Amino acid sequence: MISPDKVLKGFRLTEKSNRASSEIGQYTFEVYTNSTKYTIREAIEKTFEVTVRRVNVINVKGKQTRNRRGQSSFKPGFKKALVTLKEGDKIEMI
Repeated sequence: MISPDKVLKGFRLTEKSNRASSEIGQYTFEVYTNSTKYTIREAIEKTFEVTVRRVNVINVKGKQTRNRRGQSSFKPGFKKALVTLKEGDKIEMI
């Protein structure tokens, strides 16, 4: 098993993710790009002592930007995990 600090980077706190966590028990995490659904599940269960029902993974592409000279570049992308917990389980965000 990979240690949880090599899988999870942190929470993604947005209005949409806050609503999903309060209504359906779905939490959003930013994870390292080499993480899989199974390692994410194990890391969440070990770290927060909850039961994970489902894990969805999304690779978010970086957006294109331009500097003041007009040269284009890309912001870095990231990997996002949507984790649905068993009904009744909850993760306390500090």
